[in-house]
Amino acid sequence: MGLENTPAEIIERTVAAQKEYFASGATLDLTVRKHALRRLENAIRKWEKPLADALMADLHKSYEEAYMTELSIVLGEIRNQLRHLSRWAAPQRRPTPLKMFPSSSRIEVEPLGVALIISPWNYPVQLLLNPLVGALAAGCTAVLKPSPYTPNVARAIEGMIGEVFESRHVAVVQGNRDVNTALLRERYDIIFFTGSPSLGHTVMKAAAEHLTPVVLELGGKSPCIVDCDAKIGLAARRIAWGKCLNAGQTCIAPDYILVHRSVKAKLVEALRREFRSLLGKKPAKSRHFVRIVSDRAFDRVVGYLSDGDIVVGGAYSKEERFIEPTVLDNVSPDAPVMQEEIFGPILPMIEFDTTEEAIKFVSSRERPLALYYFGSEQRAVKVLRGTWSGGACINDTIMHIVNENLPFGGVGNSGMSSYHGQESFNVFSHRRAVVTTPTWIDLPFRYMPYRFFRLIKRIL
Repeated sequence: MGLENTPAEIIERTVAAQKEYFASGATLDLTVRKHALRRLENAIRKWEKPLADALMADLHKSYEEAYMTELSIVLGEIRNQLRHLSRWAAPQRRPTPLKMFPSSSRIEVEPLGVALIISPWNYPVQLLLNPLVGALAAGCTAVLKPSPYTPNVARAIEGMIGEVFESRHVAVVQGNRDVNTALLRERYDIIFFTGSPSLGHTVMKAAAEHLTPVVLELGGKSPCIVDCDAKIGLAARRIAWGKCLNAGQTCIAPDYILVHRSVKAKLVEALRREFRSLLGKKPAKSRHFVRIVSDRAFDRVVGYLSDGDIVVGGAYSKEERFIEPTVLDNVSPDAPVMQEEIFGPILPMIEFDTTEEAIKFVSSRERPLALYYFGSEQRAVKVLRGTWSGGACINDTIMHIVNENLPFGGVGNSGMSSYHGQESFNVFSHRRAVVTTPTWIDLPFRYMPYRFFRLIKRIL
């Protein structure tokens, strides 16, 4: 059963009500913000089973994976915001130069206002609620737009949010791209969008009409470089896990492998072994392996299987929207599988002979959301200096997203701005510069006709 589109007039009324509520100052007090965060935390714990059941229904995501990759990350974000919010929100004194005597200077941290948060379907709980945590901590109101491709999750979140918040504080809007169009006609104080680069263009164009700041968390083809001195068994295990997670439908999944020619055969065998270790001899029977979200996405991903020689995996079932983790060899850099983000459990491989060759390949393409390097730390430094990416892991995959003390975001085509931890608080805040000048004295130097200019020039 699909979702019913929220009518445009309700969207207009909701945004207007949130603007009025924010203007009243109701969200400014830190006690109010902390209370909102605690209510959200309690709600997630209460709705843990309905949310996990919805993730299983929409994506065949096991409870364990749902908790680790969705619920626990949001709960951790809430705890982190509560722990540090008072310090992050406090006014910050800044030095004042002698030329401004006797003034003093500080920074006041203020909420931006009404936020629109649009999330994708691949992590439909985490990628909607994690930005909400930052918005609430900063003192914003929020309009939430879940993905229609995971309707059970969207309904569960609407029920949970409606139980906890008034719609003038946090509201959920449902529907397809027509609803997105109606949402983007309204004026917000910030738009937070997670999705594809192509839709990112649409969001940014709409935001430009009102000069609205945007956070774009996009994607791209995140490379995984396996060098000649990599520990192949460990590399294969961590690459296989990163690709199996959510069936490769992760914006920071290893998208393709650049492998040193001397270790390619060993890596292929190790990947075959590790996929079996993770999912068993029959991956289709594993309750821990997610399904492709839609028939359209399934057809697109299966179409990539003809872009190289299948050396691991290759089985699939359209009826179940199941695709076995698959490794492709002899892949051309110009093949379709190497042009767009795969967003599925297929790993194309391309050989290289020198680290410089791998660096050149990566840096010649759009800047990815993540980069993974397996090899010595000495070579890793060289790779990082010669490439650009939103984030990176050395001898690992995915794990940089887990640390809430690190900013998460893209660069270039993979996005702009970052969030998580203090970055989440900052991105929904404005840092206002404030200068206070006392009235007990009024030095004449700055006023026309600029007497004592020679003396003032030495100070400036």
